[in-house]
Amino acid sequence: MKILVSNLGSTTFKYKLFDMPAATVLARGGMDRIGDDGGDSVHKYQLGETAEVELVCDLPDHAAAIDEALRCLTTAEGPLTTVVDLEAVGFKTVHARSITGVVELDDDVISRMEDFFRLAPAHNPAYVAAIRQFAHAAPSAPRVGCFEPAFHGQAPLRRQLYAIPQKWEQEYGIRRYGFHGASHRYAAEKVIDLEGTSTLRHINCHLGGSSSLCAVKDGVSQGASHGLSPQGGVPQNNRIGDLDPYALQIVCDREGISLDEALEVCASEGGLLGLSGVSNDMRDLQDRAVAGDERCALAIEVYTSAIRDYLGAYVVELGGLDVISFTGGIGEYSDIVRAQVLRGLEFLGIQLDPEKNTNVQGEGTLHSSGSPVRLHVLRTDEELIVARQTYELLTAS
Repeated sequence: MKILVSNLGSTTFKYKLFDMPAATVLARGGMDRIGDDGGDSVHKYQLGETAEVELVCDLPDHAAAIDEALRCLTTAEGPLTTVVDLEAVGFKTVHARSITGVVELDDDVISRMEDFFRLAPAHNPAYVAAIRQFAHAAPSAPRVGCFEPAFHGQAPLRRQLYAIPQKWEQEYGIRRYGFHGASHRYAAEKVIDLEGTSTLRHINCHLGGSSSLCAVKDGVSQGASHGLSPQGGVPQNNRIGDLDPYALQIVCDREGISLDEALEVCASEGGLLGLSGVSNDMRDLQDRAVAGDERCALAIEVYTSAIRDYLGAYVVELGGLDVISFTGGIGEYSDIVRAQVLRGLEFLGIQLDPEKNTNVQGEGTLHSSGSPVRLHVLRTDEELIVARQTYELLTAS
């Protein structure tokens, strides 16, 4: 079954075409700067084992990006003769009212995604637009949403609830959902494979433009740091992370702005950008911190301190620790962040090998030879998880 997996951001579109169930990658690609007025979006793609191709193109919206991807996949060299050969499209969907699993994306599900536009403003509008465009461009291919909270659905109920009136949870769906489910699921499965056992107390740190931690026991999520929306938890690149809700009333009163305007600032001007005042990119902050910028150094410390807070809570939740893994762009490539997160944790049985930490790129181990807790860096494959879940849903008897 040829399944195209779509992974969207507010200005990006990544895709992989799989032949399932063998999980053979037939093509892959990515586009950035979608909606850029300059018309200089870049589309990098690879068909099978051929060399990567890079094109500069005008992509005014996600619909244009999808059309561009389908055009490349159906060229003479492409893996599809026509779009009719496409048998399914899987989406790494983020959030929808009262939906946390893997479902076909009908009008009702799309409506529920629209209900949560305010909770996932960087993701849901782009996904809804893409789902509708695929329905137009490849109508014969079923569209499947693999919602990010699905992996966390088996967490203990006490880890999913806020201390709020029952009506708010039961009627409005206000609870801790957790996100990055595809990445955390991949890490859980990969660590079981690497360690040769499923009996593990494992914490995965997905650290990137959006970051979260997940406690995993024997391959099952026990809770994640995101809450009702992707805005909570540890600080993100632009998003604030955890914040006392009463702070918003003070800001609205003093700034003379509406709640919607305050929430927009929280989602776009907070996080590493807000803390540093100069950049939302960890690479920039690290360079500036090394050069003596104290505010950038402090931003990194706030970020890693928040990660350590959740790390400690999850060690208690799991009753100990066997493995820590790092995924995501920061988790894979920032030795500075990893070192700060793991600093002084020898009392937990965590022994970081500084040389391994400095030299690892993409995947590898970080622990010293005698460390009771194993430390892994993983290159997460969220698209593979979505392809598997899409295939399983559509082939279930």
